[in-house]
Amino acid sequence: MPNKALPYLLLLPATLFLLVFFVYPFVEIALLAFTGPEGFTLQHIQTMATHWKFRPALGWTLLLAAVVVPIQLALALSMASIVSTLERGRGTILYIFSIPLGLSDLAAGIIWLAIFEQSGFLNSLLVGLGIIDQPILFLGYQSIWVIFLAVVMAEVWRATAIMMVILVAGMGLIPKEYYEAAEVFGAGPWKRFLKITLPLLRPSLQTALILRTLLAFEVFAVVIALGGTTLPVLMGETFQWQFALQNRSVASAYALVILIISVAATLVYLRALRVPKGATL
Repeated sequence: MPNKALPYLLLLPATLFLLVFFVYPFVEIALLAFTGPEGFTLQHIQTMATHWKFRPALGWTLLLAAVVVPIQLALALSMASIVSTLERGRGTILYIFSIPLGLSDLAAGIIWLAIFEQSGFLNSLLVGLGIIDQPILFLGYQSIWVIFLAVVMAEVWRATAIMMVILVAGMGLIPKEYYEAAEVFGAGPWKRFLKITLPLLRPSLQTALILRTLLAFEVFAVVIALGGTTLPVLMGETFQWQFALQNRSVASAYALVILIISVAATLVYLRALRVPKGATL
């Protein structure tokens, strides 16, 4: 009997964690979004959907994730491959690649703000080289695409290491014998990567893509630091409705939208990168 109960006891802490920090907040948010003084209502959802910033915020958030995540995946795979093939200095290179992980979103945004602002590094460099005569306002309210590009660069620089660390761990689980056998049969580096590394890296790819995509949907501090409210994103609008406009119900509706697209993206990744039954290393 104790042996039968052991698995459930081991799952108990994780179950309690999910109940307290996920299920309970979700229920509270759903109640705020769908209830009012008169009971059940869709008024808060309608207020969110008809607000002029909702569609731009949704569009910019999805576009940001669609641009940032593939770039980060390509860079993370390259960096992880470099780290995994090194015999000497591997720890040092991994440490250097992981330095941005020690920075918060806001700190990364401020660093890139110091690059793009009028008195920043980029303008100083261009003026010093004689390319421009006077500083350019890169992050003005009329330069929304420049702000978007700056956010993309900041996010790629800051968060690619998250995916890289996960992929390095996954590559470390692939037996070296597979690569040695493929090399004996004449497979080059690129073919070994496509036929061995990528297929056996599916579980790690699932984790890295899900984690990074969810964080991309929740981008906030970097956007605020570089563009303020010029570039609307879903998390930024959630913050505005919660604190500036003092409407928790509409803020909860925005939170539900973020949750829905996050769950949808997770299901897509789980299906697209599912590991066949019985497949082992």
